[in-house]
Amino acid sequence: MSAPQKLRGLNPLHLLGTGAVGAALALLIQAWLSSRGRPSILLPYSMAITLVALAVLLVVLGLRLRKHVAKGTGAVNPFQAVRLLATARAGQIVGAGFAGFGGGLLLSLLGRSVPAPTPTWLPMLVTAAAGVVLLVCALIAERLCRVPPSDDPEGESDPGLATLET
Repeated sequence: MSAPQKLRGLNPLHLLGTGAVGAALALLIQAWLSSRGRPSILLPYSMAITLVALAVLLVVLGLRLRKHVAKGTGAVNPFQAVRLLATARAGQIVGAGFAGFGGGLLLSLLGRSVPAPTPTWLPMLVTAAAGVVLLVCALIAERLCRVPPSDDPEGESDPGLATLET
């Protein structure tokens, strides 16, 4: 039997790349809009509120899972843990993308000869900050999904895997 592979988190370079793609997309959209004489994108505050709500939900579910893991064996539904892990990883990607997008929109305002009014740049800043909050909370939720190593003296069972008893 081969040795079990250790579960690794997402590569930080992938998250930076996702943020860079979001920033580039925002810059391209803003350049296209300004070339047509249209106003800048005004992001709704509800987007930032939704991102922060998702971040809080991820941390709450991660803490709940960690509490069940601390109770002992049999208290954790493995499907729930895998779903939470997948959601946390998706949250990392989405958070990096929105942080980059908001940052790209802010970067597009720096090239203007006249400073943008506060109602224009504040939603962009709030969205970028909410993306960072989602990214950090998703990283925390992923960390909370880790299963402690087993106390099996034989060392044969894989940590975190469910086994059937007959």
